[in-house]
Amino acid sequence: MSRWSILLLLAVAAAAQLSYAQTADTKADTKKAPDSKDNVQLPPEEDAAAIPEQYSFNPVKSKRDVSVGEFYFKKGDFKGAAQRFTSATKWNDANAEAWLRLGETKEKQQDSDGAREAYQRYLQLSPNAKNVGDVKKRLEKLK
Repeated sequence: MSRWSILLLLAVAAAAQLSYAQTADTKADTKKAPDSKDNVQLPPEEDAAAIPEQYSFNPVKSKRDVSVGEFYFKKGDFKGAAQRFTSATKWNDANAEAWLRLGETKEKQQDSDGAREAYQRYLQLSPNAKNVGDVKKRLEKLK
């Protein structure tokens, strides 16, 4: 046999193996992922900011959110401040300062129900604080 015929036989054998391997992969893929509504995969989220925050106890993040919320509060951005103070309470539910500042912010936003809830939570956490009398007066004014 000539060299060309041997090369031609090898090329045909390689092409047949490649074709067989691709067919086997396609069959395996169809077996793994049948067309059912339960097995539908959603595309990955492109914008990380659109993914909801998963909260767990983290006092460092809570304290940072209080600091950023105070910045917004001083600038007059009460909506941004309220979001940060709310986030701080989710990171650490026992952060009394966050609850107090959230109450003050809700009061500025004319949200008396939200302010009342925040002040009540603050009083539960800090019943012996120096400003308890002032907070109780604010609560009476909101009722």
